[in-house]
Amino acid sequence: MSSVTKQIPYTQEPRDLPFPKATMYGAVNAAAEKYPEAIAYNFMGKKTTYGTMMKKIDQAAKAFVAQGIRRGDAVTISMPNVPQAILALYALNRIGAIANMIHPLSSQKEITFYLDDSDSKMILTMDLFYEKTVKARAEAKNAKTTIIVARMEDELPSYLAAGFYVKTGRKFMQFPNRPDSITWKNFLKDAALTPELPEEIYDPTKCSVLLYSGGTSGYPKGIMLTDDNFNILGMQIRSACGCDLHPGLVFLSVMPVFHGFGLGIGIHAMLENSVTLLLVPQFTNASYAKMVAKQKPNFIAGVPTIYAAMMKEDVMKDADLSCLMGVYSGGDTLPPELKHQFDQFLKEHNASVQIREGYGLTECVTASCLTPVDTYKENSIGLPLREMEYAVVNPGTFDERPRGEEGEIILRGPTVMLGYHNRPEANAETMKKDREGRTWVFTGDAGVMDEDGYVYFKQRLKRMIVTNGYNVYPGQIENVLLEHPDVDSCCIIGVPDPKRIQRVRAYVVLKPGVEQSEEEKQKLIEHCKLYVAAYAKPREIIFRDDLPKTLVGKVAYHVLEEEAQAELEAQKAEAAKETADQPESK
Repeated sequence: MSSVTKQIPYTQEPRDLPFPKATMYGAVNAAAEKYPEAIAYNFMGKKTTYGTMMKKIDQAAKAFVAQGIRRGDAVTISMPNVPQAILALYALNRIGAIANMIHPLSSQKEITFYLDDSDSKMILTMDLFYEKTVKARAEAKNAKTTIIVARMEDELPSYLAAGFYVKTGRKFMQFPNRPDSITWKNFLKDAALTPELPEEIYDPTKCSVLLYSGGTSGYPKGIMLTDDNFNILGMQIRSACGCDLHPGLVFLSVMPVFHGFGLGIGIHAMLENSVTLLLVPQFTNASYAKMVAKQKPNFIAGVPTIYAAMMKEDVMKDADLSCLMGVYSGGDTLPPELKHQFDQFLKEHNASVQIREGYGLTECVTASCLTPVDTYKENSIGLPLREMEYAVVNPGTFDERPRGEEGEIILRGPTVMLGYHNRPEANAETMKKDREGRTWVFTGDAGVMDEDGYVYFKQRLKRMIVTNGYNVYPGQIENVLLEHPDVDSCCIIGVPDPKRIQRVRAYVVLKPGVEQSEEEKQKLIEHCKLYVAAYAKPREIIFRDDLPKTLVGKVAYHVLEEEAQAELEAQKAEAAKETADQPESK
């Protein structure tokens, strides 16, 4: 087996990137000790300083100890971007426990899986998701896992808390109403039972965070990430952002805390560098644009569809965007036309920056390649971040492709995961050592590298759908549908969608005697709701008498994708014809 040996061009900065050799808690605490009065986060108008945040984190850490959580234990955090999620994350890190971050919209069955796979001792969730969590716990191996229930109004400013309670919060006033459940407020009271916290231990070989990624086999994989993975990423972002990060700057934290980008960059990298988080638990395209126009953050991030919609919002017409020092796009390919349009939009609204596209995997926390500050090459995803190394090889090998020729993208560097939790086969497939003993991640993505070291993403070699910035794996949904007694065979594809990037479509062949009807479609959708997250469930189901097959008898999903694309083109052509046929207004 050959080895990747070519020197890949980088920026002119030195390779040795300094980073705090500390826990994630320690890195953020260092920022707090330096700037205790700086604002750490702003949640719906309620501002919390770094000093106050660390006191709250220590209180939560003591409460976890009082509940019996010890070093190496896992606790699941099923939360949107709210303060309790951040406090719990760093509290667990302070005592050496593992934060298992999952999507709060995960289905009941998925939550059960996450609890079992991580062997979680507790789970933190919002009152809105409490009943679903109770049902998921009942089917878990440990049916007495303690549920901590947080409430939105507990962290809102007083003038909003009362209105929220009247409108929404009082629906959950009886929660928690099951055994082995406790409110966040009562949980914090247990801190008094722990006079002192245990010794803080920094161990770069220990898993500190679990993030789950869907699998082509249909089973999610827990990605084990370390303190160093996150701390080094924070320094990579500081180096790549093109400006000095300091207190007073604001990052619009809309990317979710349970996502590599949201947690790695939108939360930890910013706190590590003393920046203020503008925490947003949920948003729409309209509210996103309004926040940018009114709150004037210095850094924003989103998927391409957010930026396409942002330009059309009325609130942006006269908006002054001179506040922006960084605009980042991820989650899906940024079309060159959209980039040019948005760069022009930024310029017209007094911003001096360009939109910068990032590429990466949760296996290395998040982005590991980024468009440089002031340069851009058409269709390129930029240059590797400092300390990251990219190569393009013949798929599954270390045989490097000539510059300009397509192959599989592989990467290595200090943000690469420890591995998949309890998935030795997946580890062997994804993480491979070259002759020098260096571990590379095989991304499963096809790409090209040019003579200057710029990387170009071409296509995914593995089946995956991107919807609203989330990765959806067809195999997982197909397995769920095949478990239904009415389904004989099925195929999941992604269909282009102007709002979601792609929407999930299911082609289903029913068993003999089962009638193709709208009622049957609804039955299958309800079945999917129980097993897959809301964003991943099929938006439409199309019944077929049979599915196209390859020569070896597998479902030819490419044929269905081509049919769906032809269908969309036909619809566009028909719409254009109707517009052309309409009489002109006088």
